[in-house]
Formats: sequence, C-alpha cells, structure tokens
Amino acid sequence: MAGPCFQYWKESEMIHIGAEARVSSGLWLGIPAVLKSRRRRGYRHLELDARLTKSRISVEAKVLSRLQITEFSAPRLLQINHEEGWMVLSKLGGNPIYESLVEGPTGEDYMFKIGAKIRELHELGFSHGDLTTHNIMIDDSGNISLLDFGLSRISAELEHMGQDLQVLNECLSASHSELEKAMDEVLIGYSESSSTESTNSPESVISRFNQIRNRVRYMG
Repeated sequence: MAGPCFQYWKESEMIHIGAEARVSSGLWLGIPAVLKSRRRRGYRHLELDARLTKSRISVEAKVLSRLQITEFSAPRLLQINHEEGWMVLSKLGGNPIYESLVEGPTGEDYMFKIGAKIRELHELGFSHGDLTTHNIMIDDSGNISLLDFGLSRISAELEHMGQDLQVLNECLSASHSELEKAMDEVLIGYSESSSTESTNSPESVISRFNQIRNRVRYMG
C-alpha cells in the first residue's frame, strides 16, 4: 500500500496471506478496519495481471457498495485504490463460523440462519463465489454476516447461485463431515426465507444445486 493514504493505516495483525490477496487488520483513521490488497500472480503477464486485479477489485467494490445501501450484513467499503489493487473495509464483529463448528455441535444450530442469509444475498441479485465456513461470520448475538466478495457476481445467474450452495456443501463435507445434517439445515433455511418475487425461486436454485452436485459426483 503506497501513496499519501499509507499514513492513515496502522496495521496490528496479519489475518491471511492467500494466493490472490493479503489481508490484515488494524486501524484506518482510528477505526477498526481490514486492509485487503491483491497479490500479483507471477505466472501471469504483468499487463494481464494488472487488468484482472483492477477488474476484480472493481466488481467487489461495487457489490459491497450496493450491499451497504440495502443494509446487508457485510463489510463496508471505506477506501479503495483500483490501480494499486487494495481496499480498506470495516471490521466485522464475531468470528468465522468455522471456529464454532470445530469447537462443538452447537455451531450446527446456525445452519438455518446461514441458509437464510445466502437466500437474502441471492434475492438482492448477487452471488458470492466463495462460500466457505471461513467467509461466514457469527457474532455473540448469533447474527450472520458474509465477507470476502472477491469472486462475487452482479446480476448472478441461476448457475452461480447453485454453485454458491455447492461450494458450501463441499466445504461442510470436507472440513465438518461429522455434521451430517448441516447442509440439510442450510437448504431448509434457504427455502423458507424467500421474501420477494424473485426471478430464481428457492426451489429452482436448490434444483440447480442438486444438478451441480450430481455432475461433480459423476465426474469424480
């Protein structure tokens, strides 16, 4: 992170260094925040990598800005630099649902709420793209929030919504296999939380999810 805005950021903790981004927590103008900076992929042509970084961070910023207007539970965009590929986001309270699920069976009680939150996102016209239990937050009051919209889509299609459910299904199967009914509860929450006349009904999204799941099984 370079330039005049650097003086406003005070890093306190490294959260994650992944293939696509570096994420740290700290203070932005004295406000608890998270800095997410895109990492350059060495195997990509420099110009291509710059275009992809700018495109992805722009989409993520648009999604977060629109979600903020609807008061959806997600980080607020505080600052962004498209050229350098970084953004500053508000820090969400709570912890990843992953931790609750690992600590004990009580975490499974939140699966219905998670399904409802995913449906809320889809009804707003967005897909997430990376719905793992590390990207789903829960606070002390049991409220669910979503984070890391780096692979999200605007005007998401039925396939993208079905893929959201499949990504979560694969995550639950791989990391929380002891919770046999977890995905069933997610789907119940998803199907029972529809509040508007949507182009893609809960039933159609779940049907597409089942098609995707069957394709994955067949290919496997």
